[in-house]
Amino acid sequence: MMKAMTFKAFAITHEIDLNKIAIHCGIPKKFTWEQPLILRGGILNSILKKNMDETQMVLVFSFGSVVFINLSSSKEIRDFFLYIQSFEPDLDIQSAYKYTDDYSLHIKETESLELTDEYVVVPVYEVFYPELISTVLAKSVALEKTEEQLGKIHDTLENMIDRLEKGKLRIGNKELARTTAKIVRHEYNTLAYIMILDKPDITWSSSTANEFYDKMLEFFELNDRYKILKSKTDILYNIMDGFSTISHSIRGLFVEWIIVSLILFEIVLTLLGIAGWI
Repeated sequence: MMKAMTFKAFAITHEIDLNKIAIHCGIPKKFTWEQPLILRGGILNSILKKNMDETQMVLVFSFGSVVFINLSSSKEIRDFFLYIQSFEPDLDIQSAYKYTDDYSLHIKETESLELTDEYVVVPVYEVFYPELISTVLAKSVALEKTEEQLGKIHDTLENMIDRLEKGKLRIGNKELARTTAKIVRHEYNTLAYIMILDKPDITWSSSTANEFYDKMLEFFELNDRYKILKSKTDILYNIMDGFSTISHSIRGLFVEWIIVSLILFEIVLTLLGIAGWI
């Protein structure tokens, strides 16, 4: 019976340039957004400066997630994060451990696939299992990171709503622009980077792989979580439109009052002139 494979996923940043790492590792391949960079064998040995087992590997995803397979040493994980930091200087090592998930793959005689929160059991090992499980875990922790960031945007809007309730109606263009940019960045990170709706290439050529991936996707509720995020984002856009309308109305009213004041001032000057006061 094959030994269980362990997976440890982290969402460490928004984006990782896989091609920079591939060039440094001597991998002659141009990586696209949907392809993970799989590091194992001699390449992983040179990165972590120790001999790694053939079953140990690290998958790096362009949307900022990293998945360690059969590798759980805290020192090795930290060393790998430091290696990634050499390509992505903005990476905060301390916060890299915040969004994480553990999972395992078990092979044993069973009539059907068994999925739980902590592991999946399959009757026969397939070479695509590690990549597909890693992809789902990587997207799940990346979504978790995005979900929390959306909460921070909600907090910002709540403060703006509180100000409106207190009669402080004026909201600056810069504040509106900054908040809108946060919403756009959130949507872009979710849709373009995490690519919830995209499937790994192997699922298009193997029905077994496609079925397994769909079941993992459904179990981790990635599509449902994505739809909820998309719905919340649309609500945020509607709120921002409301803020923008109020702000523009106030500015328009202010300009109108200035025009009226100038007209009244001109009328007063004219009347004073007629009366011989000036």
